[in-house]
Order: sequence, then structure tokens, then C-alpha cells
Amino acid sequence: MELRQLRTFEAVVRHRTVTDAAVALDLAPSSVSQQIRTLEVALGEALFVRGPKGMGLTAAGRRLRPWARSLLAQAEQAVREVRGERRLLRLGALETIAGSHVPQVLARLAERRPDIDVEVHSDRARDGLLADVTEGRLEAALLLDSGSDLGGLGFPAPAGPLAFLDLDPVPLTLVAAPGHRLAARTGLTSADLHGERLLVNVPECSFWMAGDRILGPGPKRVRAGGVPVMRAWAEHGLGITLLPRFAVADGLRSGALVPLDLPLPDLSLRLVWREDQEALPGLRDILYAAVAAVPSGEL
Repeated sequence: MELRQLRTFEAVVRHRTVTDAAVALDLAPSSVSQQIRTLEVALGEALFVRGPKGMGLTAAGRRLRPWARSLLAQAEQAVREVRGERRLLRLGALETIAGSHVPQVLARLAERRPDIDVEVHSDRARDGLLADVTEGRLEAALLLDSGSDLGGLGFPAPAGPLAFLDLDPVPLTLVAAPGHRLAARTGLTSADLHGERLLVNVPECSFWMAGDRILGPGPKRVRAGGVPVMRAWAEHGLGITLLPRFAVADGLRSGALVPLDLPLPDLSLRLVWREDQEALPGLRDILYAAVAAVPSGEL
């Protein structure tokens, strides 16, 4: 079993067809097919089955996949260490938090692990980040979540063996224009929001999910767009919106927005990685270096 065969195996898994894998690897399709056949002969197992959506993994292929990821990652790290290159951490982050929270995480990493370089990839979609971690294109990703399990906010967690740590709280604020009928009310409950226009983005948005969990079905959902649009529409009195405090801080300071007096739980800035990658030299230490304060007993 050779590393080049494992790279080809990973490419076919990722691209679903021999032709697309060949393009990605800059090889002839016949070379890709030959490497897969050689790997299957070496292992004594069929790794792929053809289906309506392309090449799917057999049970043996699914068992090989985590080993392939681990072996390729270790080989890449071995090359870097032999060459005296600095360790590289590929970190993904939701665009929502790329400017507000990622810098402080990078600062902690730089202080505690000055021997590594961090390459940040931002994405609007949570599913894309989790897929990149699961598929080994990223070592870890930063996203927003809540609860004791991954996906507690309301999104489906991938089937892969993912681990996570909560780094920082992300406070939420329900805001409205100063002239809103609820602006001067105290001690609000979710029942007081019945029939209100709640400005939202898309159902996959963290803040839409948070609104579903915290505010319930009472408010009428009005699709506005991304965070800047929701904030601007709220300032113009077109509805209320549930957003992270950092996203509305300027509007609150200027008086363009006011917070509604409804108790709200925090979301968590969550660092997610593949549990089976912790065996790579030093990776677990690097991930824990991003935490503001590691809970007792975690290390």
C-alpha cells in the first residue's frame, strides 16, 4: 500500500468519479483506475461500487478512509519536520465570526504556540466547514453552536467522529428601533413577541436557529438577508432581530437600536476537529492552545 494510492483513493472518494479525480490529480483516468485496482489487490478487498451518483464506498472502503486520512496527514507532517518547515494549522471559520472572534483565537495560538503558522479559510456555510473538517481539508473549524452536543443549536451534525471545545461565549441581543412598542417594556417573555416581525436570514443561519429555540413560533419570520441587512432593517423600524451583541454594538452605542428586555442565553464559539486526528504529533496541544481557559480535567 503506497501513499500515492491513498491520495488517489481520497481523490476518488472526494470527486465521486475517476474522471474528476484524474483532473484533480493531473493524471490520466487510466492511471487513477490502475492505482485503485492495485490498492484493492494489495488489500484483498473491493473499495468502491458504482452507483447512480458515481463511485460509492464499500464497507471496506469506509473502513480504509480514516486510515488514509491519518496516514496522509502524518506523511505530510513528516515531510514538513524533515525539511525544518513550521507546523501548519488549516483553520476554517464562519464568515460571521471571521472578523470578530477569529483574531483573538489567532492571538492566543500565536502566544502559546509561536512555532506554528495558521491558514484561515472563511465560509458562509456551516455545512461546508464541517465537510472540510470531516474530509481532512481542514484540521479544525470555528462555528457557533449551543448545548452539550455538536448541533445542539439545531443543525445536523456529520456522521464522522468529531470532537469539540467551547472557546468563548457569544452573547445575543434582541434589538429594535427606539420607537418600537416594546422598547420601553421590562421583563419581556417570548409570549410578548407574538405576531412581531422577526427579521431573519435563511433557516440554516445560526441566528434563525437560535430564534427558533429561544423565541419559539410566536414572531412572524420576515426574510431580510445577512446580518448587515437585518440590522439596517431593524434600525428603520421594519421589525425586531436577534443578533450577536458584537454585530449590533455600534447601533446600540449610537442609539439607532435599543435592546429589548428579554433574557437570552449565550451561544458558544465552538472549535471542531476530527477526534481521530488527535493522534497526529502535537495537534491536540495546538487545538487546546486556542482555548481561553481550558477546563480542569480536560487536558
